Amino acid sequence: MYNQDRLKNLYKNQRVAVFLDIQNLYYSARDAFNRKVNFERVLDKVLNERVLIRAIAYLVKLHGVDQKGFINTLRHIGYQVRVKEPKVFKRLDENGNLWTTVKADWDMGIAMDAISLAEKIDVAVLASGDGDFADLVRYLHTKGVKVEIAAFKQTAAKELIEIADEFIDLTAFGEDIFL
Repeated sequence: MYNQDRLKNLYKNQRVAVFLDIQNLYYSARDAFNRKVNFERVLDKVLNERVLIRAIAYLVKLHGVDQKGFINTLRHIGYQVRVKEPKVFKRLDENGNLWTTVKADWDMGIAMDAISLAEKIDVAVLASGDGDFADLVRYLHTKGVKVEIAAFKQTAAKELIEIADEFIDLTAFGEDIFL
């Protein structure tokens, strides 16, 4: 028989890094629930009293939107905030019409940070439902890192849920997770 207190103490000693894909969670909550995410509660819930090594929030700068207050709030909560300017591509189609495409995601940056921290952590919490991270999860497993995915089940990629060591359905926290 296992000693529950001993296991709980072992669990509390896990070194955790949280990688927060802000756009993914923001748009998932908006589209599925018409709500905004409380990112402080997300950090608290996924950390679950374990040892925080690093919490990084990845944000895409929105044209014409002052995000300074939001960024300061994230920093105050305990996130290291990384901000990226979107890339704008303009092209003409065969009819001479100008098309503008905006590309802005943090997939590669999140992957690089997770890989660089892999030797320093026991658990990587990827707060994103983006299926593009399945290969990252597989890689972290090869390094002995437990990977937890924290996302809204309604919008999370099935492959990501299946490959994770643990899936944390943010909807399970009810109103606690929303503003």
